[in-house]
Parts: sequence; structure tokens; C-alpha cells
Amino acid sequence: MKFRLSPVEPFSMRPLPLRVALWLLDDSPFGEAASVKKIAGHLLRQPARRGVVQAQSRLGRLLCHEAADICARRRGQELLRQAARAGDSPARHALDQLNPQLRLNVRARPR
Repeated sequence: MKFRLSPVEPFSMRPLPLRVALWLLDDSPFGEAASVKKIAGHLLRQPARRGVVQAQSRLGRLLCHEAADICARRRGQELLRQAARAGDSPARHALDQLNPQLRLNVRARPR
């Protein structure tokens, strides 16, 4: 006998590492600790590489604000650009804050 799963809501289809990382950074009481941010960064890396826009946006903001070296900050800006091109408004806002004099021509993806 085969069992069929009921359709899953889009909100619950987010990968577990992404949900844990977002909880650690945004909702947990330890979100300001450097070690927690490092763990969250590791958890966000794989979904961001796979193209999950929310992971790209959050990891980009984390790298731009918390990274010590310029290479990681550039990678954060690139992740923010990718998320902004996909239509993520927090990523656009973060890019505007980083480069107020440089208005990037960020458009939504053509359909």
C-alpha cells in the first residue's frame, strides 16, 4: 500500500538549515553573539548557492555588516545584488544603504 502525502504549504518548503539560521539571527535570544552569527552563516551558505533568494539576502546582509575582510564583504554585496534582481526588497534597501551615491540599476528578472 502506497501512502500519498498531502500538498505542503510553500512556507514549510523552506529548507531546514534556512529556517534554523533565520530563527538564530532574528528570533532567538542569542542572535547578537558572534559564534551564533558564524553558525547561521554556515547554515545559509548552501541554500544561497542553490539560489534561494531569502538565503542570499540574509547571508549578504550578514557578510556586509559582520565580515572582517574585504573579500567576504564583496561576496555579500554580490549576494545582495542577486537577491535584489530577483525582487527582494530588503536586499534592495540594504544595497541602497551600503551605496547611497551609487544607484545600481537593479531590475526584476524578465518573465
